[in-house]
Order: sequence, then structure tokens, then C-alpha cells
Amino acid sequence: MGVPERLAERMSMAEQHEYLRARFSRRTMIRGGAVTLGAVAGGAFVPGATAQAAVPTTRTAPATATVDGAHVAPFGRHLAYGTDPRTEMTVSWQVPVAVKKPFIRIGAHPWDLSRKIDAEVRTLFTPAGVGASGNHTQYYVHARLTHLRPGRTYYYGVGHQGFDPAEPHLLGTLGTFTTAPSHKTPFTFTAFGDEGVSYHALANNSLLLGQNPAFHLHAGDIAYGDPTGQGRTDDTGFDSRVWDQFLAQTESVAKSVPWMPAYGNHDMEAWYSPNGYGGEEARWTLPDNGPDKENLPGVYSFAYGNTAVISLDANDISFEIPANLGISGGTQTTWLQAQLKKYRAAHDIDFIVVFFHHCAYCTSTSHASEGGVRQEWVPLFEKYTVDLVINGHNHQYERTDVIKGDKVTKKLPIGGTAYPETDGVVYVTAGAAGRSLYAFSAPLSYEGNEHDVDSVASFVNVKGGKQNETVAWSRVRYLDYSFLRVDVTPAPKGRLATLTVRGIAETGDQVDHFTVARRAK
Repeated sequence: MGVPERLAERMSMAEQHEYLRARFSRRTMIRGGAVTLGAVAGGAFVPGATAQAAVPTTRTAPATATVDGAHVAPFGRHLAYGTDPRTEMTVSWQVPVAVKKPFIRIGAHPWDLSRKIDAEVRTLFTPAGVGASGNHTQYYVHARLTHLRPGRTYYYGVGHQGFDPAEPHLLGTLGTFTTAPSHKTPFTFTAFGDEGVSYHALANNSLLLGQNPAFHLHAGDIAYGDPTGQGRTDDTGFDSRVWDQFLAQTESVAKSVPWMPAYGNHDMEAWYSPNGYGGEEARWTLPDNGPDKENLPGVYSFAYGNTAVISLDANDISFEIPANLGISGGTQTTWLQAQLKKYRAAHDIDFIVVFFHHCAYCTSTSHASEGGVRQEWVPLFEKYTVDLVINGHNHQYERTDVIKGDKVTKKLPIGGTAYPETDGVVYVTAGAAGRSLYAFSAPLSYEGNEHDVDSVASFVNVKGGKQNETVAWSRVRYLDYSFLRVDVTPAPKGRLATLTVRGIAETGDQVDHFTVARRAK
């Protein structure tokens, strides 16, 4: 069991973590989240290429004897960009038991995988009494690759002693990835939030792969190992094994498409570390250019072609779910402003896309809007004319008109065009990736079934509770499983570059589309 409910209600996540550390001995409770068993770096695999491993942390989890590696197959492969997507990629995977000498092979052709690089293992131990399972150990493996060539497709295979993907009978286990180009070029990316493990999530993933995206954005609430999402340790339903199912489920996409997550409230697993992200740090290796890697490992940015992408952690500013409220001490907002200013001034960046979990603007009857986001970040989105904001949290699809100062500056009908430089910002909630759906108070209105209303009764979460509001900005409302597809089309200097944004249902039907246009630099 975790922290008793009567205590958890009065304790911050860090205080709950200290309580658990005292309750479970150092022999059975990990400290600081991911526990690294080994970290070694290998040599070059293409001219100038290197692999880097994270600095090991203290090994305190119980040792587990290895088995014959020939009987163990890696699973759950997932990619993530480094700080520079043109030259850096991390390949991550799982093994079900401890193995010896894990590695990655990589090359320009499937028949040329002679370049072998050692990988890093992060072992995550969950003791019996924390959540629903007995003692459970998970082994996450990471190979961080640098000095890659822009716009190049690489073949890779992951293995360990006894399991070599270069062997003829294992060539079917190979994967590929493609680095970002060094110049502006058309591309597609996809996005959603609130996936979990379900048949609907599987269906969405199969459709995602068919879009041929350059990368995928996951706007938080990833696997739902913690089903309550309050950042508290008294959740007896927590089950770390859900992550094994999740990574196996997403592998069909994530083994070839960089899977870039932001962290939501269900991703705060309080028993692993004071900030709740110790488990996430074991599972993911994300760009390390954020403002506070100790407290906010899911905050980062990257650029692909003419588009900058910024991942934020709204748990830091959430009034609704305050487990991590104020954890950055304001450094995240300061960093965000600096990133927006940098990208807006960059000569090769036209569009800025920001994604995070809690909604800035949504009329769901469950969570609706987050006042902390409106207070801290929306003024910056407007000041630097952010082109698109993508959220999850509410399990449905909703899209706003163009907004500035909490008011509609321009109605944006299905098929319409927004001009952020003069109009304002468009917000999309894409939280219907696989978990059970929520509800709207207003009638549904989507492509082929439009039902415009002048106003919608909703609420916003503010300090002290919920505040009712009546809004005019809710333009598209769709209540079924779906995801977002964004097609980016560059243009010559002075001409209009575009983002074509589409809501795609689990059935493959298009439920929304609009365009964001901006003069190219």
C-alpha cells in the first residue's frame, strides 16, 4: 500500500515519496527513479558518428540473474529525437529479463550492420505493496546516436549477448528511422493524447502509420499505469506492468517514427521519485535542452524543417491537479518565453507548434479548461503568435475559433484559414487516442454534421476551484476516437507557408480540417 489517503491529501508528491522511502527499505525501493545497471559508449558507426550513454545512477534494485540471451527477444522499440533531429536519434527498447551486453547495430543498408554500439540499461524496480502487482522489475535499454547525417534513412537492429539481429534468421527484427532534413521540405506529423492500452488505441496506431508521419506528438497521459492521475501514492490500482503492454502496442509505429511525449497528470507516478517522473526517465530518453531536467524531464524543444515544436509540462501550473504545482519555481515559463523569442526570430523557422497535456480551451464536462495555462502561457502564445497549440486531458476532439485575450477574434469554420500574425491562436484538444470518452454539454458539430451554436456553458479550473463561464470559441466538437494530422508546406520567402490540420477519426473519416498560413521567411 502507498501513503494512507488521510495523509496523502495533505502531502506534496515529494513528501509522499519520502514517506515511501522510509517505509520500503533501500534494498527494495529505488531512489531517484531510473536505476542504471550499466552505461557504456561505443565507437563510430558512420563517419563521425558516436553513441552516448546517460550518467549512471545508484544501483539499489535487487540483482536479477541473467538467462540465456538466445531465449530473450527485445520488444517495445521506440524512437525519440535528440536535441538536433537532423543528427541525433535515441533508439529505446525493453527486455523481459536481465540480459548481458545489450547493443544496437546500425547501417545504411540491412545487409551492412557491422557497426555495433553498446547500449545503456535502466532498471526500474517496483516492490510489492506499491500498486496492484507483486515485485516487478522492468529493463529499459537506450542507445543515443549522434553525428548522423541529415535526411538519411538508417537500418538498425537491437540485441544482446545470444541475440544478434545481424544473424540471417533475425533480419526480420530490423527497423528503420530517418533523420530530419537540413532544409525546408514538405512533411507530415501526427498528434494525440490520452492513449492507454485498448483496442481503440491499436486502431488509431494503425491509422497513424498509414499517414507516414515524420514524427508523432503524444500530449500526455501515455500508458495509464496510474489510473487515478492525482500524483498520489495511495492509488492501489497502480500497475507498472501496463507499460509493458503499452510499449508493445505502440511498437508498430514508434519503432520507425520518433514518438515525442509530453507528460500529463497520469504520468506522475509518485512512488518513483519526488517529482513523480522517475519511471518516465527510465522509459524515455528525450531532448535534454529543457530548463530543469531534474524536475521537468518532459520539457524540451526541437526543430524539423521550418517548424519548431515545444513540449511543456502543465502539471507545473495546474490548479486542477496540484501535485506538482509550482515545481519549477517559474523557470519553465521563463524558458518558454526564451524559446518562443528565439524561434520567432530564427530565419529558418516559420511555424511554432506547442503541445502539452492540460487544455487551455475546452468545453468537456470532465476537465474543461485549465486556468493555470491561461494565466501563465496563453499571453506568451499570443505575444509570439504561436501557430498551433495541441492538448489532451479531455477525451474527445474539440477545436476553437481563433482566440486572443480569451475572446474570438475570428470565426474559423471547417475548411477556414487562420493567420496567426494578425488573428490570434487556434487550440485543438486531441485527447481521444484510446481511453474511455468524455462528454460535451453542447451538441456535436463536425465535418458532415455541423451544428453551430452561439455559446457553450462550461468552466475553467482556477485557484480555489471551478469557475463557470459561457464561451463562444467552441467551433468543432467530435466525440469518438481520433487523432490529429498536420501537413506542413513550406514556401519561398514572402509567400504563404501553410499548416493543413486535419482531425481523423478511428474509422479513417475526416471530422475537421483547417489551415494556418504565415508568410515564409
